[in-house]
Amino acid sequence: MSAPNLVPAPATDGNTTPRKEKTGTELNGYLTPSSAASSLQYNRAGAGPRADVAESTGDIAEREADDLSVFGEYDPDGHGASNGTKRNGSAPPDGDVKKPEKYKDASGTDYPPLTDAAGKEAAARERDRISAYRAGGIRFAPWNIPYRRRLQTLAVLTHCLSIAVTFSFFFFLCAIPLTWPILIPYLLHMLLSKSALDGRLRARSERFRRLPIWRFFASYFPAKLHKTHDLPPTRKYIFGYHPHGIISHGAFAAFGTEALGFADKFPGITNSLLTLDSNFRIPLYRDYILALGLQSVSKESIDAILTTGGANGEGMGRAVTIVVGGARESLGAQPGTMHLVLAQRKGFVKMAMRTGADLVPVLAFGENDLYDQVSPEQHPLLHRLQMWVLRTLKFTLPFLHGRGIFNYDVGLMPYRRPLNIVVGKPIVVGQVKDEKIESREVDRLHAEYVGELERMWEVYRDVFAPGRREELQIVK
Repeated sequence: MSAPNLVPAPATDGNTTPRKEKTGTELNGYLTPSSAASSLQYNRAGAGPRADVAESTGDIAEREADDLSVFGEYDPDGHGASNGTKRNGSAPPDGDVKKPEKYKDASGTDYPPLTDAAGKEAAARERDRISAYRAGGIRFAPWNIPYRRRLQTLAVLTHCLSIAVTFSFFFFLCAIPLTWPILIPYLLHMLLSKSALDGRLRARSERFRRLPIWRFFASYFPAKLHKTHDLPPTRKYIFGYHPHGIISHGAFAAFGTEALGFADKFPGITNSLLTLDSNFRIPLYRDYILALGLQSVSKESIDAILTTGGANGEGMGRAVTIVVGGARESLGAQPGTMHLVLAQRKGFVKMAMRTGADLVPVLAFGENDLYDQVSPEQHPLLHRLQMWVLRTLKFTLPFLHGRGIFNYDVGLMPYRRPLNIVVGKPIVVGQVKDEKIESREVDRLHAEYVGELERMWEVYRDVFAPGRREELQIVK
């Protein structure tokens, strides 16, 4: 069963009588389409975001039309869209959904209604599963797959293999003595360069970020970026992306490229996706991600980005995106779940106070559904090994599988399942000097940030995650 289209409920005049009688069923502060007329009064009265902010599929008609032409048709989605419908095409009964004992009540009146366009497009692929050729329990893609879908697969494959390809190509060049006069200075430059730390973004290329390959990458799932509130370009921001998933494909599509139109939705803001500093020590790969505008997730880098450059030379209009859960969270990524390793992670809040950047929660529905991986509960010894590798080497080794290039069941490619990335309401943070940062204020901002994530989940879970197995959980 598909989730109802939701529109904001009318605000009250300070008493128990609403401005206009409700004619539909109210859900979480939103009304079903039968009471859509009431929502007009809501927007006119200024009780919620403007109509242009509430637009979930894009602010420019031309971009939306192009998106629809790119999305077109899709491959079957592996084992069924766990972020949409179950394998039999219906949502699970209420008894199958695990609900936490305590859950924050949220009216949702600050958030506009959004539609799951990506999920509807993904559901259309179900018919292809019937015609898939089976051999040994594996479903193979038919030969008559549209050329555009092959390009989408190629775009995702290129990105997934980018580290292996660039690293291998570098060693291939090392085997050619004629290249040594170039490679030796390059290695010295790579070891001494501060390009990923100084916040100048000199290697960032907007043309590279807008290449058509990234549009094919995003339309593979498909992915959508949903704007709920305006972000003034006179401020600076720290975006917290949740959850990490296995590889954070949604974060890359939304903030590492212009495939989803971030610059059009949030004009005047230059956003840098942050990644591990070790990635900038991989020959050639570092140049690839620097051109996309990625920067190191170190404190030095964040401070430099948010305090230099921008319209006023002090970081105005700058933003960074941090995947807060990190590698630890990736080990718990399971389809149909939303477990956020956030309870004790407050470093990004301190950085916001130190730089005066507003906190912006981002919830990516479907990020955990792109791969299947070994469950920690079912294989505790394997999980201990993964945690030891994480503590020792600072990265993790998830035992995962997805789909293949020419089949739907076996491989390391992500499943074609919808990604809906919702950018939430900014939390205003005042700049505080290091010595004056109080733990009580850090805890307050952290609690407000977590509360905003819970509100987003409460408002949009039935729209973007109707087939969920569990509710949102904040863990250590």
